[in-house]
Amino acid sequence: MNATPKIEHKFSACPHDCPSVCALEVEVIEGRTIGRIHGAKDQSYTDGVVCAKVARYAERIHHKDRLLYPLKRIGPKGSGAFARVSWEEALETIAQKFLEAERDFGPESIWPYYYGGTMGRVMRTGINRLAHAKKYSRFHSTICINMAWTGFLAGTGRMAGSDPREMAKADCVVIWGTNAVATQVNVMTHALRARKERGAKIVVIDIYNNVTMQQADMPLCLRPGTDGALACAAMHVLFRDGLADRDYLDRYTDYPRELEEHLAAKTPEWAAEITGLSVEEIEAFAHLIGETKKTFFRLGYGFARQRNGAANMHAALSIAAVTGAWQYEGGGAFHNNGAIFHFKQTLIDGLDVCDTKVRALDQSRIGPILTGDAEALKQGAPVKAMLIQSTNPMAVAPEQSKVRAGFMREDLFTVVHEQFMTETAALADIVLPATMFLEHDDLYLGGGHQYLELGPKLIDPPGECRSNHEVVCAIAQRVGASHPGFEMSARELLEATLKESGWPALAQLESSHWIDAQPDFATSHYLDGFAWPDRKFRFKPDWPHVPFDRSHGLHGPWQEMPALPDHWDVLETADARFPFRLATSPARNFLNSSFNETPSSRSLEGVPKVLIHPEDAAELAICDGDKVILANERGEVRLFAALDAGLRRGVLVSEGLMPNASFEDGQGINTLTGADPVAPFGGAAFHDTHVAVRKV
Repeated sequence: MNATPKIEHKFSACPHDCPSVCALEVEVIEGRTIGRIHGAKDQSYTDGVVCAKVARYAERIHHKDRLLYPLKRIGPKGSGAFARVSWEEALETIAQKFLEAERDFGPESIWPYYYGGTMGRVMRTGINRLAHAKKYSRFHSTICINMAWTGFLAGTGRMAGSDPREMAKADCVVIWGTNAVATQVNVMTHALRARKERGAKIVVIDIYNNVTMQQADMPLCLRPGTDGALACAAMHVLFRDGLADRDYLDRYTDYPRELEEHLAAKTPEWAAEITGLSVEEIEAFAHLIGETKKTFFRLGYGFARQRNGAANMHAALSIAAVTGAWQYEGGGAFHNNGAIFHFKQTLIDGLDVCDTKVRALDQSRIGPILTGDAEALKQGAPVKAMLIQSTNPMAVAPEQSKVRAGFMREDLFTVVHEQFMTETAALADIVLPATMFLEHDDLYLGGGHQYLELGPKLIDPPGECRSNHEVVCAIAQRVGASHPGFEMSARELLEATLKESGWPALAQLESSHWIDAQPDFATSHYLDGFAWPDRKFRFKPDWPHVPFDRSHGLHGPWQEMPALPDHWDVLETADARFPFRLATSPARNFLNSSFNETPSSRSLEGVPKVLIHPEDAAELAICDGDKVILANERGEVRLFAALDAGLRRGVLVSEGLMPNASFEDGQGINTLTGADPVAPFGGAAFHDTHVAVRKV
C-alpha cells in the first residue's frame, strides 16, 4: 500500500489585491506541493474564512500552463511564436535593449510598470528602485485607490478608521459600494455576526442586485455615480428630523451650520430624481442610521470608480459625522487602514535616490502614452522599453484599443515577468517566468484590517521561475544601477525595513505570523480630534491639499469640485447616441484578471455577459442569452445578454475581467472604458462609461 502523504499546515498571507489580505493556513504536501488553503482561525479578522478562489489555489500554483522558462519572441508581435532561451540570454538581451534606448532617447524612454498582482512589500514595488536608480520614467499609480482615498482623507485627514472587527458589535452595518460576498468575504463574516448576535440591520448600497445586496435587510439600488445625492438627502433628513448630533457636530466638525443650510434644498424628492430610489427608501435609510447610534459605515472602492468618485466618498463619509456615530464602539466609518502601519519603504523602493524632476507617467493612461500622446508623455521622449511586473494592462487598463496599438509597435521593446501567458505577455519581446506567493518571502499589510502578516516561502518554485526581486536585481546589475537594495535578499530587505519602521524583528514575525497594529479606541474613532490642525472633521475640503500623493499634480476638473457634500454631475453623459451607463463590476471568481486562467473559476463565470433590465431588453428586441454589441466612441465588444430586473433601467453591468480571448473579436470589456484623468489626483473611472446596445 502507498504510504499516506505527509501534510503539514503552515501559515501564510494572501498576496492578492483585495482588502481582506486573509491570514492563511496552507496544506503543504511532502514539502513540495500544496493542497487546500484555509483561513487562519487564530487571526481575528480572517477568523477562519477565506474566499473559494484562494481556497483552491492549488489549481493555480500547480497549473499545467504556468510559465516555467524564459522565452524570446521569434515571430511577429501577437503571433504567439516564442522560443525558450536561457536566463543569461534573456537578461543580456534586456540589458542591451534598455541601454540602447537610454543612449538614443534618454533614460526616461524606459518605463518600469507594475501593479497589484502581488501586494507584498518587496515584490510589488521593488521595481521602483530600478526606476529611481536609473532615472527611468517614474510610475504614477492611478488605477485603484485615488478617488476613494482622496474622498476619505478629505474628511478625516488620515487613512484609518474604526476597527473593522467592530462591525460585529454594530447595531447597523452599512455596506456601501463593495460587493463584499464576492470581493472581501470577511466583511460579511463580521456583519452577519452582528445580525445573528445583536439583531443588527444590514444595509447594502450598490448599483445592482448582487450577491451582497441579496443578504441585506435594506437593499438600496442606485443609478451609478449618484451616491453623493443619497448621502446629502440622508443628511437633510437627519437635520430636519432632529437626528443630527449637534453636540458632536459643534465639537468635532468644521462648518456644521453651513452644511445644514447647504442641505436644506437636498430633499429626498431631489435625490429620488437623481438616484432612482423612492422617497420612502431614502427616508427609511436616514431614519435607520439616525436612530441607530452604533452604525458602522463600511465604505468600499466601487462607488468611487466614477468621475465624481472622490466627492461621493466624502459625502458618504460625512454621514457618520452628522450622526456622531464615531463616538460608539461598533460605530463610525472605515475604508482602509493604510496610515496605521507607518511602513517606511525607502530601501525597498529606492526613495533615497528618487529624483522628482524625472517625469512620472500615469498608469491608467498607458494607451495614450504608448500611442504617442504628447500630453500623456508630458512633452517628453516616447516610451521605447518597458519592464512589466504584477499586472496585465492588455486586460486591465482602459482604452484597450490604444493599449493594443501601443504594444504592437515594432519600436517598443517589452519585457513581461509573469506566471501565465497573459494577453500582455503574448505581446512581449521577452517573457520571464515568475514565482507565486508561496514560493518567495514577503510581508503584507492589511488594508481592510489591522494586521502585518508574514508570507514565508513554503515550497520551491517550478522550472526556472524567479521572484520579482531577483529579476529587478539581475537587470540592475546589467544596466549599471547602483543601490544597496540590489545587493540584499528579500529577507534582508524585510528585516531592515521592519527595523526602520519601528516594528519587531523578522524572527518575531516568523514566530507570531502576524502583528495586530490597531490603534486604541480613541485614536481609531478620532475622539481626540481628526487629523487636521484644528482637529475638526472637514465637511468643507481643501481638495488640492488633501494629504494624498500630490507629487504628480492635479488632474481633471478639480477646480469644479463641490465645496460641501453634493451630487457632482461630472459623469460621462448618457445621451441619444450612447443611452446606457455601463459599470464593469468585479466577478466572484476572478480578481481583476487573476484567476481567469484557472478551470474552476472560468467554469463558474462562464461566457462574457452583460446584465440588462428586462424592459430595456424588450425595447431592443433582446432576449436572455442573445449576443449583443456594446459600443461607444472607443470601440465595441460582443458578449451575451443576461436579463436582470435587479438594476435600474438604463444601467448595464458586466462582471469580471474575462480574458480578451473569451470575447468573439478578442476585444475585452475595457475597450469601452475611458482613460481621461479623474479629479483631483487622477484615476480611472471604470464604472462610468456610456454605451449603446444592439442585438447582433
